[in-house]
Amino acid sequence: MTRTTTTTVAAIAAAAISAALPANAADTIPEGQAVKNVVLVHGAFADGSGWKGVYDNLTKRGYRVTIVQNPLTSLEDDVAATRRALERQDGPVILVGHSWGGTVITETGIDPKVAGLVYVSALSPDAGETTAQQYVGFAPAAEFVIETTKDGFGYVSPAKFKAGFAHDVSDADVAFLRDAQVPINMSAFATKLENAAWRTKPSWAVIATEDKAFDQAMLIHMAERIKAKITKVSASHALFMTQPAAIADTIDQAAKTVSARKQ
Repeated sequence: MTRTTTTTVAAIAAAAISAALPANAADTIPEGQAVKNVVLVHGAFADGSGWKGVYDNLTKRGYRVTIVQNPLTSLEDDVAATRRALERQDGPVILVGHSWGGTVITETGIDPKVAGLVYVSALSPDAGETTAQQYVGFAPAAEFVIETTKDGFGYVSPAKFKAGFAHDVSDADVAFLRDAQVPINMSAFATKLENAAWRTKPSWAVIATEDKAFDQAMLIHMAERIKAKITKVSASHALFMTQPAAIADTIDQAAKTVSARKQ
């Protein structure tokens, strides 16, 4: 074998090893870390596939990630879907919710397996409150227009979808998100919560500063009320797609923080 060939083979082998490892080997979670499970809960008008970037980032670090598929037919049904996911975990969990998913994790997060909560531009009602009440006193989201069907399910207006939901997403991906919408039963927003997990579980919040689905003051108010550690990112309401690294970093921080407390 010539020297050139040997060098080439070595380079290929090194590249293969590099591809199999996380971008930064230091990001790999310690073997003894107590919290290694993450459950991701999507919001309204979407499904769990939008978490792909966050999933990839976390699994490369060594986390076991489960993605809930909410039926969006009622708060009760979405809570049941999340509970099923929690039942399948083999240890403590960081429970993550985007938008409406924040309401779901607030209700479900009292599960003893849940060690911490991460709200991604998410709602966080208190026990006895409805999701709809969180909007009272804040500016309406003029660019986030919901169209309701005769049977009470809501879609984001196709004409307003890019501006209101995902202005920083490519046109091709926006078109797919728009046309693959999962409608939510609008009555879910009027359902009172029985529990507020953030009252007993440590919380983190990632807030999109260009989110058009919520008044920015509303997002900050909710995060501050639950005493969440806040991270702000420049993104639309679709930050679960456009800011996967920032979200994964926050989840990792939450997992490491609660793991340290368990030791």
